[in-house]
Amino acid sequence: MADDNLVEITEQSLVNLTEHHLQHHQNHQNQLDLVESIDLTNHALVIGQEFPDVETCRRALKDIAIALHFDLRIVKSDRSRFIAKCSKEGCPWRVHVAKCPNVSTFSIRTLHGEHTCEGVRNLHHQQASVGWVARSVESRIRDNPQYKPKEILQDIRDQHGVAVSYMQAWRGKERSMAALHGTFEEGYRLLPAYCEQVRKCNPGSIASVFSTGQDNCFQRLFISYRASIVGFLNSCRPLLELDRAHLKGKYLGTLICASAVDADGGLFPLAFAVVDVESDENWMWFMSELRKLLGVNTDNMPRLTILSERQRGMVEAVETHFPSAFHGFCLRYVSENFRDTFKNSKLVNIFWSAVYALTPVEFESKISEMLEVSQDVILWLQEFPPQLWAVAYFEGVRYGHFTLGVTELLYNWALEGHELPVVQLMEHIRHQLTTWFENRQNMGMMWNSIVVPSAEAKILEAVADARCYQVLRANEVEFEVVSTERTNIVDIRSRVCSCRRWQIYGLPCAHAAAALISSGKNAHVFADHCFKVESYRETYSQMIYPIPDKSLWKDVNEGAKGEMVIRPPKTRRPPGRPKKKVLRIESFKRPKRIVQCGRCHMLGHSQKKCTMPV
Repeated sequence: MADDNLVEITEQSLVNLTEHHLQHHQNHQNQLDLVESIDLTNHALVIGQEFPDVETCRRALKDIAIALHFDLRIVKSDRSRFIAKCSKEGCPWRVHVAKCPNVSTFSIRTLHGEHTCEGVRNLHHQQASVGWVARSVESRIRDNPQYKPKEILQDIRDQHGVAVSYMQAWRGKERSMAALHGTFEEGYRLLPAYCEQVRKCNPGSIASVFSTGQDNCFQRLFISYRASIVGFLNSCRPLLELDRAHLKGKYLGTLICASAVDADGGLFPLAFAVVDVESDENWMWFMSELRKLLGVNTDNMPRLTILSERQRGMVEAVETHFPSAFHGFCLRYVSENFRDTFKNSKLVNIFWSAVYALTPVEFESKISEMLEVSQDVILWLQEFPPQLWAVAYFEGVRYGHFTLGVTELLYNWALEGHELPVVQLMEHIRHQLTTWFENRQNMGMMWNSIVVPSAEAKILEAVADARCYQVLRANEVEFEVVSTERTNIVDIRSRVCSCRRWQIYGLPCAHAAAALISSGKNAHVFADHCFKVESYRETYSQMIYPIPDKSLWKDVNEGAKGEMVIRPPKTRRPPGRPKKKVLRIESFKRPKRIVQCGRCHMLGHSQKKCTMPV
């Protein structure tokens, strides 16, 4: 037998062979100009060394072959033995591993550890398979699911001196993600069990999944935690944001969210859903679930204000399930449309002045200015009626919250979770919500003021501005506040000022602050309840409880006889790299006001810096 002719190695010769390997590797590493050296102390083989199974042995020998830069050829591999040798003709390196008697482990029986060949002289290595790539990057991907294939291939080249293709890196990442988080298909199959765990671990929460067709393909998933429901109903402003983001994973879909706003202006996701496709039907379903979630409480709440991009499906769904709600445009969506339609900086500046005009008289004055620049503004206003976005005309109370903050949140969720199975995406969202609740609960307990910090700053600004006003008291609750510009009437019992700022923003304006100070009252007390620290603490008073590992779930599909397993939707991602829409943080803010010169009337510079000849 060839195995019987192998030379057994003494301990001293093993040391010599290890030194030979180290020298050979160092020379090859210098040739390849590697950035990092590889520690070979773990790559020495010795007779009697044991492996738990033949697969572990195979992987270990592959790692050694890559680390020492030689190609490995497997001579025999079965249930009882594993024999491999160097692929170079004439090189004596050879190892024989056999199963130990009466146990499941394997051990090295014979070993010829000396190489006479020069090894692999280029960066490509046959043992650097997709499986090896997956094992090499698993720890990095566990910490950073956004680890990109181009980063993987560069890191493998730097750390191991091996070149792998982009496709190898991509497939290696995909295999590693599946090992860590499960496959996309498994994610859909586990949804019924996951929903059961949400309801079990967080009693009072809503979690339901729906399928469609004879194949039982995934259609809809809806989740809302009891902590969010209680926080919204008891403490949040009666204001909801609606938006969606498209998922670009292996299977396409749309992530929908209804988010409230807490006392300090932070987002407070109330409910979220995943649907197979964005459609009027799915929007109608989502708003129906949202209505059922709020139940009879909607009759006891103040009239709800809803902000969205007012697409057709959204509008019909809101009108059907929340007929009394004020449904307005997101101001960012309206302003971007205006800017792209007219492409005129001066017109955009006037538009923003019109947006924030507090009274209809001020608003109409700005519209007249706009019409002097372009008569097309009339047609645009027909498409975007001011009653749906202008401060002077919109009937709902937005508390100064005019744009969709949930857009950026959904974009981040979709970006961070697009490579995760749907169950893991839901867990990613739950982890973030849990962290928010914990951090904000702790932050709220540290505040000793009456109102939250953001409201405190606005009230202090109003108090500072109030010093220049003259206050005339009409009776216990009504005041006349006189300034150089105009006179305003303030009613502190009804919390109304004729300037309308108090009613619109929910915080005392400068005129109200002047009246309150003159009557010896604390302006902070007269802020709406939704701005109080007490309200903020109540918002985050509940907890979102953890969900156990999926290995501990009962598979409801297996437990229900005859019930079909939920399969992935039929909307698979097309081949090729998906396009990414980059949302910059600056785009979520009001654009900077463009300066107009008072001397030459040109845009972009002030009168002081004007260089135009008169």
